[in-house]
Amino acid sequence: MNRRTFLGAALATATGGLRPRLATAQPRREPTKFQIACMTLPYSRFPLKRALDGIKAAGYTFVAWGTTHNEGDKKQTPVLAADAPPERAKELARRCRDLGLEPVLMFSGVYPEAKDGPTVLRNRILQAGAAGVPQVLTFGHTKGGNRKLWVERFTELGLVAKDHNVLLVVKQHGGETGTGEACAAITREVNHANVKVNFDAGNVLDYLNKDPIPDIKTCADEVRSFCIKDHRNWPKSEDCGPGLGEIDHYKLLDPVAFTGLTMPLACENIFAPLVPRPESPEGVDALARRAREFLELVIAGLQRPGR
Repeated sequence: MNRRTFLGAALATATGGLRPRLATAQPRREPTKFQIACMTLPYSRFPLKRALDGIKAAGYTFVAWGTTHNEGDKKQTPVLAADAPPERAKELARRCRDLGLEPVLMFSGVYPEAKDGPTVLRNRILQAGAAGVPQVLTFGHTKGGNRKLWVERFTELGLVAKDHNVLLVVKQHGGETGTGEACAAITREVNHANVKVNFDAGNVLDYLNKDPIPDIKTCADEVRSFCIKDHRNWPKSEDCGPGLGEIDHYKLLDPVAFTGLTMPLACENIFAPLVPRPESPEGVDALARRAREFLELVIAGLQRPGR
């Protein structure tokens, strides 16, 4: 017996006569197509037109609608009324696209368990479908909600959403649906491709004082968009723009960085903590630009080739 034969026999004995298994190639992960959007909400003190102009000037190509704006009469006017006909939403979308802004998400403005919840949510879906806005956002009351009723209503609304090529997404807002895990438990029970989760890390930390990083790992497979806001518990409890609070956005987005899906990141809060909010729209523009650039850096790092 030569040395090679001896070694082969020894290996066969040690492995029970089985040949060593070769490592199989892992499937290639496709990067998520993140759509960094700015909500019109941070510009609520100014007219909607100024909000859209500012968002475009801050370098965005995506926008989210929400919720009201001061149109100069000291009254807050809805971006789009809940009972507005779908054609009105289509006109607003055309207005955005003429500026080079693609609308990706809109607020529903109603709790799912509200008496008029089904009517409002249905009309919002019709508005979004007509406008080509892919997602309608809803969330529960901070004191909690009726889970059984949510499941019943979302099951019915999922069919409407499918007919109009819209996603109905639900985010954390304190109470019984204050975590992504709780929201995902509902969407999994509904079990419809058009009813999914929007993740709001700032709300998880703010309302429940829970770390959103472990939370997103429980629901990443259900997440289809984000409301981007950060939060600080020190030196005082305060929401703020991404990268200015205590939430690690690298860890936040990592579980969904390679899904192959298209996923809006809608900046809901862009403001700096501890200092007054800007008095001028130009000040809001600067903060909007900073938020976009921060998120672009995070995504570039997470999705860098060879990572």
